[in-house]
Amino acid sequence: MLTVVPGPASNDGHPSTGEASLIDQIGRDGARRMLAEALRAEVDAYIAAFADERDEHSHRLVVRNGYHQPREVLTSAGAVEVTAPRGNDKRVDPDTGERKRFASAILPAWARKTPKITEVLPLLYLHGLSSGDFVPALGQFLGSAKGLSAAVITKLTEQWKAEQRAFAERDLSDVDYVYLWADGIHVNIRLEEHKLCLLVTIGVRADGRKELVALADGYRESTESWADLLRDCARRGMVAPVLAVGDGASGFWGALREVFPDTREQRCWFHKIANVLSAMPKSAHPGAKKALAEIWNAEDRRHALDAATAFEAAYGAKFGKAVAKITDDVEVLLAFYDYPAEHWIHLRTTNPNESTFATVRHRTKVTKGPGSRAAGLAMAFKLIESAQARWRAVNAPHLVALVRAGATVVNGILVERPDEDAA
Repeated sequence: MLTVVPGPASNDGHPSTGEASLIDQIGRDGARRMLAEALRAEVDAYIAAFADERDEHSHRLVVRNGYHQPREVLTSAGAVEVTAPRGNDKRVDPDTGERKRFASAILPAWARKTPKITEVLPLLYLHGLSSGDFVPALGQFLGSAKGLSAAVITKLTEQWKAEQRAFAERDLSDVDYVYLWADGIHVNIRLEEHKLCLLVTIGVRADGRKELVALADGYRESTESWADLLRDCARRGMVAPVLAVGDGASGFWGALREVFPDTREQRCWFHKIANVLSAMPKSAHPGAKKALAEIWNAEDRRHALDAATAFEAAYGAKFGKAVAKITDDVEVLLAFYDYPAEHWIHLRTTNPNESTFATVRHRTKVTKGPGSRAAGLAMAFKLIESAQARWRAVNAPHLVALVRAGATVVNGILVERPDEDAA
């Protein structure tokens, strides 16, 4: 039982840091109690569902059977000791002849950590913490290192490497990616003389769902690195996307034109605005931002072109280099206007890539020694896999298939369906 009694105070009047925080103790005790109640309710519901099933002596076939041995489970609230109730199921599966068993969906028999804790490990690795530091770091944070031994970390890493390799070899011929976002993510894992550069592509399927398409390590986002990734996708059956979205890095676009020459290009406005402002003094930033917003947030292409002309007139004389970043790329900056207006918010930037890696991009600290390229890829894969479960479909997902079918869109409005001409 938790006793709410303050621990010994330090010289400055605060509770001693050598003892576990009282708040942490309360949190862990609350988590333990709630988990115990949930497990008990789960077993009771299972038993109640088969209460009418009895043997020849009218004895119930499914009954309670005490408790399992206590075990410690790592949760986001810290290490929680769990004593799970047991169920005794005497029924026999008629097909296999084996006894049926109660299996908890809340706490599987093998579980020693919650999925959220497992998700933390790739994030820590990509932040620059070596896998050897996981045990002491998380042990200090969670109050226990049980379930996170060096052997467990190694096993998890090897498992994730295998999953990443299987993902990289999967068949793509039965999936249609209509839109594609591409970005190079630099993270702080030092691989000999270079940091790890992740080449990431995320696609929109014909049903509007987003998913990771490919993940590879590249050398400074070079054209050849991107070409290798795209060639591999094509080899595995991927068809050319209708539109690709990326920043101004020339490596990806050169590779795209080689491998998928029919795919249209859209430059990321998030990156473009940053590049434009970097070529202007800070005093000009507020006005320039408003003028740029008039372009990318215009109601249609014509108004966007007018806004681009106004931006050039206002800033061209003083900041020609900054203005050229817009005028030289105006066609590929406004390509999104040729697609449904519901999709514009998704197509203007590489936001899916940005948000997934926001916490690990361009960190200053690096791992103590050379990291593993394979481990870095595996950790990034698990991070994206976790994030992917929370991605929502694009707006108006039913329009994505029409984009692939070649539907005509004017000013963001669908004006022609491919089958209407035949009619």
